[in-house]
Amino acid sequence: MQVNDALLTKLEKLSFLKVSDDKREEIINQLSEIVSFVDNLSELNTEGVDDSFAMSDASTFTREDVTHCDAQINDDILRHAPQSADHFFIVPKIIE
Repeated sequence: MQVNDALLTKLEKLSFLKVSDDKREEIINQLSEIVSFVDNLSELNTEGVDDSFAMSDASTFTREDVTHCDAQINDDILRHAPQSADHFFIVPKIIE
């Protein structure tokens, strides 16, 4: 795939971005390098490679969901709040 000014203009439209005129050539060169790198991947010989080689049937280890409340942690957090009362933050009213 050839990256040129027309393709960059199309990408600008699709992404709702605007590339300044002084950066266009630099962006085109960078995109060309990226595309050529990805094109190199198509040259890899993947015959005999299992499609799911990185997948495993083993499930992810999960821990039991046990509630735990440490009042000291709550007190430490509220101590740094500008205002607090009865273990709650006091904030200004924003909805009238």
